[in-house]
Amino acid sequence: MSLVRSFFKTVRVVLGPVMIGWEWLRRPRGVVRAPAQQQLVDMQCKSLALYQYRTCPFCMKVRQNMRRLSLNIEQRDAQHDAAHRAALVAGGGKAKVPCLKISDANGQSQWLYDSAAINAYLDSRFKTA
Repeated sequence: MSLVRSFFKTVRVVLGPVMIGWEWLRRPRGVVRAPAQQQLVDMQCKSLALYQYRTCPFCMKVRQNMRRLSLNIEQRDAQHDAAHRAALVAGGGKAKVPCLKISDANGQSQWLYDSAAINAYLDSRFKTA
């Protein structure tokens, strides 16, 4: 069993930097909004938090969409930060990423899993015509 874990850890260590570099090279240009409009979007983003792993391909897909939409959403590392991982499991019920925590004005939270569902939510809420 430890041989299998060692193999996959080695794969992550080797491929991780390559994947992060590839994500950086493919960064989309963000939408440009008027300063007042961007400030309003930034305020709305304060109620959102993305639980993610840095080298997860599905998390990268969500981060690319966040860049495309110029969204300043807090990113929480659920892989290396035990507190964020515990919050994800306690709130969402499972340690699965990506997960978008959506909080409302009453302090209630909705936990949205799956990159396609997260991107659809972000597009419907923030995409400009």
